[in-house]
Amino acid sequence: MSIDTAIAAKVAKLARIKVDAEDLPALAQEFNNILGFIEQLNEVDVDGVEPMTSVTPQTLKRRADVVSDGDQQAKVLANAPDAREGFFAVPKVVE
Repeated sequence: MSIDTAIAAKVAKLARIKVDAEDLPALAQEFNNILGFIEQLNEVDVDGVEPMTSVTPQTLKRRADVVSDGDQQAKVLANAPDAREGFFAVPKVVE
């Protein structure tokens, strides 16, 4: 796919970026360079490569998933301006 100045102008408009007419050919060339790089990346064989979340190996600290201070419904609702049946009551927003 090749990007011309008309498509570059359209992309700039969609991105709400003001680009002067004389800068459009350079912008189109930049887009073409980016697309060329993406095509190069698509040629890389990544079979058997595990996805990673970081470039450095990290292990997350784990903790037991236990409730430490639950059963405080009355305390939580004590400052509510309007609480009904154990829940916060809010005014209807959508008709």
